[in-house]
Amino acid sequence: MTDHLLYSKDGAVASIRFNRPEKKNALTTAMYAAMTAALEEAAVDDSVRAVTIHGGDVFTAGNDIGDFLSAGPLDAEHPVINVLTSLMAFPKPLLAGVRGVAIGIGTTLLMHCDAVVAGTSARFATPFTKLGIVPEAASSVLFPLIAGRSRATWYLLSGEMFGAGDALEMGLVTRVTEDSEVDAMILAMAATLADLPPNAMRTTKRLIKARFADVIDAAFREELAEFATALVSEEARAAFMRFMTRG
Repeated sequence: MTDHLLYSKDGAVASIRFNRPEKKNALTTAMYAAMTAALEEAAVDDSVRAVTIHGGDVFTAGNDIGDFLSAGPLDAEHPVINVLTSLMAFPKPLLAGVRGVAIGIGTTLLMHCDAVVAGTSARFATPFTKLGIVPEAASSVLFPLIAGRSRATWYLLSGEMFGAGDALEMGLVTRVTEDSEVDAMILAMAATLADLPPNAMRTTKRLIKARFADVIDAAFREELAEFATALVSEEARAAFMRFMTRG
């Protein structure tokens, strides 16, 4: 585990919290490994009926670029791939509360959650093309399913940031509230689900996901192959260099 990712339980609800505020909760490979371990533990812990994911004043600025680039080949054993696989397979209700920015994987991981509460400060972006890379986490399928083809295409191509109101209107988030109420609301929603019959909950979630499971899995695998290729391209190297030397 790492102090930059915290895992706790309160009754039947477990919580995962990004805890690297000095770096806007930019995600490292150690944080991904800890998150995978937390999800795997929660999945088999019968006392856990629902899981919430939180940031702080900022949800996450996305990957820590330097750490990500030094983590080795983007293969099936990469910590990022492990956490995405765990999110996609998680059998229990999974909820997230977002304040501040949710960039890149900070947005795409929400597409695997069953409910999302956004504070009024929440801002979302999928700036993959700006970095010379491509969508991940099956977002090339999930985002159009959630938001509609036209809007999803625009945000995936342009990387333009959008706010909580737009995210609610397109269906990426479930509810919007004041920033100060985000954690309380998402925990209350998780407690509501945790109090319902667990087998019915698991089966309902499985049935909802089953209709698109094969398509999502195929998209995830194709995105991974294209992402790995793009990551070593000249345009990606130039984009990452600009990002890391800006400012």
